[in-house]
Amino acid sequence: MTLRRTLFRILCVTLTALPATTAFAAPASATPPTIPAFYDTPDPLPPGDPGDVIRSEPAPLTLSLPSPSGVYPGTATRIMFHTSDAHDAPALATGLLLTPATSWQGPGPQPLVVYLNGTHGQGRQCAPSLQIPGLVQYTPPLDVMAEYEQPFLYALLAEGYSVVVPDYPGLGVAGTTAFINPIAEAHTALDVARAAQRLGNPAIPAHGPIVFAGYSQGGHAAGSVAEHVADYAPELDIKGIIAGATPADPLAVVDHADGGLLIGATGYVLNGLEAVYPEAAQQLSTLINPAGRAMMNDVANQCAAETVLRYGLHHTSEWTITGRPLSEVLNSNPTIAGILANLTLGNRTPTVPMLVTTGDNDDIVPAAPVRDLAARWCSDGATIQLTQTQLPTILPGTIIGHGLNLLTTFFTTTMTWIHDRFTGRPAPTTCT
Repeated sequence: MTLRRTLFRILCVTLTALPATTAFAAPASATPPTIPAFYDTPDPLPPGDPGDVIRSEPAPLTLSLPSPSGVYPGTATRIMFHTSDAHDAPALATGLLLTPATSWQGPGPQPLVVYLNGTHGQGRQCAPSLQIPGLVQYTPPLDVMAEYEQPFLYALLAEGYSVVVPDYPGLGVAGTTAFINPIAEAHTALDVARAAQRLGNPAIPAHGPIVFAGYSQGGHAAGSVAEHVADYAPELDIKGIIAGATPADPLAVVDHADGGLLIGATGYVLNGLEAVYPEAAQQLSTLINPAGRAMMNDVANQCAAETVLRYGLHHTSEWTITGRPLSEVLNSNPTIAGILANLTLGNRTPTVPMLVTTGDNDDIVPAAPVRDLAARWCSDGATIQLTQTQLPTILPGTIIGHGLNLLTTFFTTTMTWIHDRFTGRPAPTTCT
């Protein structure tokens, strides 16, 4: 047994608390997790503009504790709101608003952080607004998901920031999945900020200051916000945007992660292309073989941990008709390559200061395209601070490098950067 497969089996045991042999032999979940009625699409759909709130309800936080100022670290409210999809058609989305027990001690009105989660999966049950309140969810045999970014959310609350977390398209409320689609992601993220400010919560001013932050898929969403806010939501008072490990070039990510633990997320990308672009669906029918089609159908209802357990260490050449790597197959198809080129970040210039983080040790999102993106934004006149992790590469393909950079660079630099933006300090830049 190779070292990588040994590590994979260890990861399976760690994530599922089941024997490794059971995990690999287990059939797909026969019954999907129950989605609360809150997420049902209203019938009839009420009228509203993007960002208008449709409904809200309190949500529990598993790790809450009593405190003199209320419930520590704060309280949670689920929200459903109007938004726009990748084609600017009306759509619905959901999210979770976290209100801190600790009061804001800085200058000016109460700040709001829009936190954009990393990849959770493609099943509706993987929505952050469902995961954050419960911390861990498990549906036998392998549908397990831990809210790995919750400690950072609590750290933000401890600083006195309100925090709102959107569910990406297709998560939570039923709708069209649009994985790594900058238009749909930007619309959802900007509209969840509008919804938080329109909810009527006295702790969140209607026109208060905002910072957006996200890592991995969240970094992509954050970069998308930076490129689309001027056109879509110019009224928002955005003080800065943090984009960590941004998958700026989807094909580069697929190539870089091929054969690693998270390569099954390729199915999320393909499903998103098919759902949003009919012309891509037609082309994919001639490029993806039956094994690839089965993989796409399977991951469409999975959270990320199950996708890792079922498809980790596979190679994308297993899923193409020609037996060539998927990145080559997609890039050689003019229709799909054209769609992906339009979806690649860097085609617009950010209008607010940004912190961009990356590292050469990242085994999921390659660093070179992130550096290129920062350089392109700089050359267009944006204010960009590029911070790079100086850690060695450890066991490529195991997600270790990607995770270490989240802990050692993104989380550590983000807190100070957010505080400086909300307290009015000039934004630093590494642009030359």
